Amino acid sequence: MPRPEVLDRITEAEQEADEIVDAAERDREERIAAAREEADAIRQEAREEAEAAAEDRLESAREEIAAEREQILEEGEEARAELEERAAGETEAVVEYVTDLFEEAVHAQT
Repeated sequence: MPRPEVLDRITEAEQEADEIVDAAERDREERIAAAREEADAIRQEAREEAEAAAEDRLESAREEIAAEREQILEEGEEARAELEERAAGETEAVVEYVTDLFEEAVHAQT
């Protein structure tokens, strides 16, 4: 093969090799970009799932607190009613006791 042809073939082979390397570099960059995008999407999805789970737990806690509050209020209302009932039953005895104390105080002054 004549020398100029060999040099031309070498030059062509080098250009072809450069094109292959360039294509491989572009492909690598595209894959890296795609992987980064996928990683960002996965992180965003995980963040959204974590926020949703936290919101669910918060709502559940609020419901539990509301139920406990209602129970406490019911128990307080029952205790109040019981105290009122007991106090109403003692009214006559208290009136009699206070009257006796008053009469004793009046007699003690005379």
